[in-house]
Amino acid sequence: MMRYSRDMRGYGEKTPDPQWPGGAKIAVQIVMNYEEGGENSIEHGDAASEAFLSEIIGAQPWPGQRHWNMESIYDYGARAGFWRLHRMLKDLPITVYGVATALERAPEQVAAMQEAGWEIATHGLKWIDYRDVPREVEARHIAEAIRLHEAVTGERPHGFYQGRTSMNTVALGCEEGGFAYLADTIADDLPYWHVHEGKPQLMVPYTMDANDMRFSSGQGFGTGVEFFDYLRDSFDLLYAEGQAGAPKMMSIGLHCRLAGRPGRAMAIQRFLDHARAHEGVWFASRLDIARHWAKVHPFRPQELQPSRMERDDFVTRFGGIYEHSPWIAERVWDGEMGAVHDSAAGLAARMAQVFRSASDQERLDVLIAHPDLAGKLAQAKRLTADSTAEQASAGLDSLTDQERADFTRLNDDYTAKHGFPFIIAVRDHDKAGIHDAMRRRVANDTRTERSEAEKQVMRIAELRLKEAMK
Repeated sequence: MMRYSRDMRGYGEKTPDPQWPGGAKIAVQIVMNYEEGGENSIEHGDAASEAFLSEIIGAQPWPGQRHWNMESIYDYGARAGFWRLHRMLKDLPITVYGVATALERAPEQVAAMQEAGWEIATHGLKWIDYRDVPREVEARHIAEAIRLHEAVTGERPHGFYQGRTSMNTVALGCEEGGFAYLADTIADDLPYWHVHEGKPQLMVPYTMDANDMRFSSGQGFGTGVEFFDYLRDSFDLLYAEGQAGAPKMMSIGLHCRLAGRPGRAMAIQRFLDHARAHEGVWFASRLDIARHWAKVHPFRPQELQPSRMERDDFVTRFGGIYEHSPWIAERVWDGEMGAVHDSAAGLAARMAQVFRSASDQERLDVLIAHPDLAGKLAQAKRLTADSTAEQASAGLDSLTDQERADFTRLNDDYTAKHGFPFIIAVRDHDKAGIHDAMRRRVANDTRTERSEAEKQVMRIAELRLKEAMK
């Protein structure tokens, strides 16, 4: 079997109402990344200088050497950029992603964060790339980051954002067990519950688009005007969605050495003025959002998850979706399955894919397996439970003698001409509509009817799955 770990379904077309406090139309969440003093540096015990998120686009690490320009760019963030952003944001409930070793080297900045009432989440022990770091080493770093964070701030962090992640980061955050939320995801505009080894963990998604990091990339923001335009447009669309009944969360990512520069900081001030000019805007820390979400939308396990079922159980439950053709359910289970198949629509789509991919004879056998409408099997009460309920829904279980004779004649004529019984998604029609369709379709050529019958078989399966997964 193949089980796909990524959830490409999410909330789907209709997102849950977050019920933001005060009926807010949007939650605006600003993050200040405090990394200065935690970046790669020979003086920090690293093998090479930093090369990421700076004014030097395309910078490369200098193995065994200090990089004066790089270090002084980071120094600017601590010495000047932080205080500029602090003056702008000190009256708002923002979140700081604090690298533990950077916070340790910033006692005055930490004191200012705490005086402003900002949430300080952990941004890991060091601002390094964990891509190739062994799992056990990253786990030790997370534990040490929490210990050092608490020693520096007086409180353990409630949120965790590693940033330069490995494939182990989220799992390790879940396993640590003490975080109200993890932020190493960019997968949504709303918080969501992630399940790791049977235990739920709240995820509060971050952003890499409404983020000043794009000033340090080859394709990104060139001026503060571009940054402001992007923030404003993001806000306006999300605010409009909120007015339309689907409020969201807007994340903004800032770095002291980037947005703290004067020409960029003006973009932040203009955005704040724009957002404050609207009613129904909730400025919140990530912890505020996490606690609100956990209260309003607590974790509720999905009762039926086909992708997690054992094979025998899956085939028993879904083997009859295609009439007397359990091989379709078997092939579905044996193939790739994931969260997208845990909805009726997703599972119906995968079953239809398997059906379409089957041989011509296999598909014909599925058609032949269908009973005549209001035929002898129905009279003898030998239909499957699904077929019985479907035919009853259109009144085909209570025909007059004349109606039964007419249906029998049409069934016989149709089967004699096309080689398979007349098939229609009964739940989409009433008795009169079914009768009209039979009279009309019996005259079609067999190629046309084969195509239509297969479409109806897939529609019947879709309707059955909707009932089965209610």
